Amino acid sequence: MAELLKVEKLWAGYGEAVVLEDIAFSLREGDSLALLGRNGVGKTTLLSTLMGAARHRSGTIQFAGRDLSKVPAHARARLGLGWVPQERDIFPSLSVEENLTVAATKGHWNLPRIYEMFPQLGEHRANMGHQLSGGEQQMLAIGRALMLNPRLLLLDEPLEGLAPLIVQALLSIVRRLTEESGMAVILVEQHARQILPLTRQALVLERGRSVYLGDSKTLLDQRNLLDGWLGVVAS
Repeated sequence: MAELLKVEKLWAGYGEAVVLEDIAFSLREGDSLALLGRNGVGKTTLLSTLMGAARHRSGTIQFAGRDLSKVPAHARARLGLGWVPQERDIFPSLSVEENLTVAATKGHWNLPRIYEMFPQLGEHRANMGHQLSGGEQQMLAIGRALMLNPRLLLLDEPLEGLAPLIVQALLSIVRRLTEESGMAVILVEQHARQILPLTRQALVLERGRSVYLGDSKTLLDQRNLLDGWLGVVAS
């Protein structure tokens, strides 16, 4: 598989504040990466930097062979980057179907495929965004990003605050995306043991720096090391 994303010596943050220091990793077409670490270590900042919402101070980000630093934030989605932010950012006064089609592009992901993956959205296609449950809003946010037909999908804590049954449903969907879609995925999540089995690579951040980059299964087997990085206290 061809290399899709390459990040080298990346320093980034907000304003004069530096959050990320010397970050480096790469993804191939169809690859998957779990982005892990305690709260506040820079996980969301890394996704925001890829999308152009945080300040890229130095280093390089190449996407499909193109230097992203020269691409304005509003144009990155058209290049093939899809983003599901932690806040979801759906349009509350638009219907489910309007949310899905407002910025859709032609490709594999269309309304029938979204409704097949998320049957609840099909059942509530006429409902307004604000009428959906939290789980349905998360499904809608993911579906809307897929309708852009991205080559790389960024998911920022998609399981946060959801009921266990919804979490299991979304984990199944994430597995489909990482194993069957051919699309590359970067997944930020606090529940490391739930997502490491779904991804090929893992990147762990601590104080804005990379402390692990390697195989997800290898990290999953190193329980004490993983718990230490994530701040998990043994019972």
